[in-house]
Amino acid sequence: MENVGLVFIAAAIMIGLGALGTGIGFALLGGKLLEATARQPELGPQLQTKTFLMAGLLDAVPMIGVGISMYLIFVVAG
Repeated sequence: MENVGLVFIAAAIMIGLGALGTGIGFALLGGKLLEATARQPELGPQLQTKTFLMAGLLDAVPMIGVGISMYLIFVVAG
């Protein structure tokens, strides 16, 4: 098991890039929500509902990365 360190580095990169991507995604999503609500205020509740749905889907991506990383750490490297 000479590549255990590489597995830990791969897991850390996977979690870190997933968190970075999610942060950027939430920033873009929130900005577009504010722009659209400012442009058409009467559609605010409808846009907010769709934004929360997209936020839930956006949160799933890093959770999958965390799951794969835990598999790498505890099964492959273990």
